[in-house]
Amino acid sequence: MRRSRWIVAGVVVAAVAAAIAWWHYAGRESTDDAQIDGHIVPVSPRVGGTVQAVRVTDNQFVDAGTVLVLLDPRDYQVAVERTRADLAEAEASAQAARTTVPVTSTSAASQVSTAESDIGSAQARLRSAQARLKDAQAKEKKAELDLARLKTLLAKDEVSQQEYDDDALAVESARTAREAAQAAVREAEEGTAAAAARLAQARTAPQQVGIMRARAASAEAKVEQARATLAQAQLDLDHTSVKAPASGYVSKKTVEVGQVVQPGQPLMAIVPLDDIWVTANFKESQLRKMRPGQRAVVSVDAYGGRRYQGHVDSISPATGARFSLLPPENASGNYVKVVQRVPVKILFEKGQDSEHVLRPGMSVVPTVFVK
Repeated sequence: MRRSRWIVAGVVVAAVAAAIAWWHYAGRESTDDAQIDGHIVPVSPRVGGTVQAVRVTDNQFVDAGTVLVLLDPRDYQVAVERTRADLAEAEASAQAARTTVPVTSTSAASQVSTAESDIGSAQARLRSAQARLKDAQAKEKKAELDLARLKTLLAKDEVSQQEYDDDALAVESARTAREAAQAAVREAEEGTAAAAARLAQARTAPQQVGIMRARAASAEAKVEQARATLAQAQLDLDHTSVKAPASGYVSKKTVEVGQVVQPGQPLMAIVPLDDIWVTANFKESQLRKMRPGQRAVVSVDAYGGRRYQGHVDSISPATGARFSLLPPENASGNYVKVVQRVPVKILFEKGQDSEHVLRPGMSVVPTVFVK
């Protein structure tokens, strides 16, 4: 009887222990397919050149903004000086163009006024020359008529030869005066045409002012272009000092003094250890009750199973296989059901790794409490 009681008691205890174990483990999900992840910040130069100095070593901690590598800056200093001189020249040209605009405006207005006055004077001279020409033509005609009458009277011996010769000279003089008057008219007409041309040219003043303003605007644009070129040259000079983009530990350093580097060439990497998390690949069958915000405990293999507190941050929108280089494509002829794994991001609680002993890539065993 006593032995039977012990057996019954043992069975009851085993059943209770099994129930407790089932209740304990039924509310949590765990996986050993997990590792610590973190940001790996690449460091590359923005400009090319010869490495002049390397100021860090592997595994050294650096603050953001720390100078890591120095490139030979002389070529870029020359470029800055050249672009600065180009900017000074462009500014001088722009200043001259700005000054020319009001001068051209004033000069153009004066030219219009002068041209209008000149054409008035030329037209008056033309009218005067035309009047003198008419007078000379009339005198010439009268002299010719008088000579014709004297010629008739000379044939009858009613006038002397001297009187006839005097009238002939008068005709020649009148003809000469008429020709001079005609020449004066032609000269006055040419002067009037020249004055009209000057007036037409002077009346293009608005277009000339517009041209000068366009030239001034072009000069201003060249100044802005020169400033942008100078800013780019100064930026390239500043980029000869390669600085840490973030605080963290130096890793994968491949740069050496004297090496010629190109823009975008990897020089090293910065690993910030204050922002790490766990990527746990749970089976799809373990995700039924898993939700963001649930408490998690992370056991780290490297430190003998040391446990860290955390919580579920998010669940990947696709399985890990879907993000692989060659995602599986199961056809009906070779289909084999395989349990897929879904990445789950687990964040450490604040202050859990104050000594920064956790490193990306370490193997861990996370346990998520789903109840």
